[in-house]
Amino acid sequence: MAANMYRVGDYVYFENSSSNPYLIRRIEELNKTANGNVEAKVVSLFRRRDISSNLNGLADSNAREFEEESKQPVVSEQQGHQLKHRELFLSRQFESLPATHIRGKCNVTLLNETDVLAGYLEREDCFFYSLVFDPVQKTLLADQGEIRVGSKYQAEIPDKLPEVESDTRNQLKLETKVWDPDNPLTDRQIDQFLVVARAVGTFARALDCSSSIRQPSLHMSAAAASRDITLFHAMDTLQKNGYDLAKAMSTLVPQGGPVLCRDEMEEWSASEAMLFEEALEKYGKDFNDIRQDFLPWKSLASIVQFYYMWKTTDRYIQQKRLKAAEADSKLKQVYIPTYTKPNPNQIMPVGSKPGVNGAAGFQKGLSCESCHTSQSAQWYAWGPPNMQCRLCASCWIYWKKYGGLKTPTQLEGAARTATEAPPRGHMTRQEVQGLSPFTSSAGRAKLLAKNRQTFILQTTKLTRIARRVCRDLLQPRRAARRPYAPINSNTIKAECVIRLPKAPKLPLKVRATVRPTLATIVKELAIQAPLKLKAPRGTPTPINRNQLNQSRASTNILGVKRPFENVGGGLQYSANGRPFTSGMRTTSQSVIKRQKVNPGDAPNPVVFVATKDTRALRKALTQAEMRRAARKPHLPVRVKVPVPARPLLVPSVPASTTEPIVLED
Repeated sequence: MAANMYRVGDYVYFENSSSNPYLIRRIEELNKTANGNVEAKVVSLFRRRDISSNLNGLADSNAREFEEESKQPVVSEQQGHQLKHRELFLSRQFESLPATHIRGKCNVTLLNETDVLAGYLEREDCFFYSLVFDPVQKTLLADQGEIRVGSKYQAEIPDKLPEVESDTRNQLKLETKVWDPDNPLTDRQIDQFLVVARAVGTFARALDCSSSIRQPSLHMSAAAASRDITLFHAMDTLQKNGYDLAKAMSTLVPQGGPVLCRDEMEEWSASEAMLFEEALEKYGKDFNDIRQDFLPWKSLASIVQFYYMWKTTDRYIQQKRLKAAEADSKLKQVYIPTYTKPNPNQIMPVGSKPGVNGAAGFQKGLSCESCHTSQSAQWYAWGPPNMQCRLCASCWIYWKKYGGLKTPTQLEGAARTATEAPPRGHMTRQEVQGLSPFTSSAGRAKLLAKNRQTFILQTTKLTRIARRVCRDLLQPRRAARRPYAPINSNTIKAECVIRLPKAPKLPLKVRATVRPTLATIVKELAIQAPLKLKAPRGTPTPINRNQLNQSRASTNILGVKRPFENVGGGLQYSANGRPFTSGMRTTSQSVIKRQKVNPGDAPNPVVFVATKDTRALRKALTQAEMRRAARKPHLPVRVKVPVPARPLLVPSVPASTTEPIVLED
């Protein structure tokens, strides 16, 4: 019965899935719900399989450093593999789970350099941790609560000097003397001086406005003046003045007024004290997290000093009593019976009722994936269902408790990532969209055929000026080699404004552009453009491939013109005189129908046809001008083309005359 009794502070196994390993949690509270069930507030602990590969690399490096520092004995490859299953990572994450999902107890300890790692493998249900995992920030840090046990934490005590030998060390460098027990003053005189110091501290608080607000009554001021900070100041004053009471009293009350000594208890406000109590309730005595999340304006020494002073107040005693009364009203322990229901992954024998994962359809003769045995009283389905892998009873229990197999296999990683999405770091945009479960096969083809819209980044005038003025800050060549590195444009623009001369801004002088008249432009165009004979009108040359199946010849008087290959009959020949083979297509054959694209997704057909003048212009450009035009296509190309000679007009012979036609017989 004691094995099934679970108390606050126990490390237990929780089962959230029939096929996944157990969750390891630490019970913080046991609460009873309104419907009578028991819920456990637990602290989460994570395995290596629960964190990313990058954090696993950090854990490996930390393990290697620990082995080198603690001089661990060499273990085999299989033992090293199993030790990774025993390592856990503590976290600050809390969650509530039903107590009925508890499946047993385990033991989790903080790893110490005096421990032997191989000893964890000899003990059942035994785990260790040395790092803290943050599930939100995805970080892995060393635990601040490390127990400092070992040779490097021990003090080195020098040997005792003989009685005849004197100490030659410089005492001023070793320590500072703050009190001499062999002083000339008696104990009564010292106590009287301490009373005077308290009275001076009370009077100083009465003169201070902030202290009168915090301690409005005389009793509170006297209690604050009786703290250790006042007594330490009085004894230090006696030491500095050579235990002369007259000089020490004059030091307590200088010319400017009495000296006021305050400790952290007085320096902190009431709101800061409330924040500290709230942080202490959440984080415990983790002062680094308290300072980071609640009191960043306080130093760590100030927080620690306030904590130990706060423990001496009535506020601490009152809160301790309230927590004790609250703990008495909560459950101390809960009894959970042993879970005896069959696992759904259990493989049924042939002929019985099949279970999930197609367990009844497993092939005979398969061995265990972990220990490779072929005989077991019970088998369990493991891994992806299509692989038909199975584990024996002992390896199944090892898998549930430790989250891995006894021997390293490739299928272990496949079983862990069977339900995870594949990595998309090296995929294109179309491949990632094609993997989406909400995209059908037709939709994926549409995504691949969809055209991309262009965009233009237009720079401002200040940006262009900053590129030249702040070239040393911008480093354009380095930025061009590393386009993925961000550039703080606001800082560069601010520096540009500072570097620019602060002269009064004068209005810009606009130069008037002299433009030629329209008649002059027409004359120049007439001289440059050569006169061309008008070609007879005919069928235009097709520029689209879809127009190839149209007839280029017009209908004449005799009817439709026959195609060239049908003239003369017989075999059909191509242009080189060889007959067409079965794989060649003639002009008369129909063009293969192309795949139709959705008009909404198809790009606009834009065709550029080079004219004779354009080709002549390209020939007139030099290689440097061609490169310059390719780098800056937005600038016009200025080329001096020689004016061609004006062609002579050839008089056309008239087709008919006015003279009569004479026919001689």
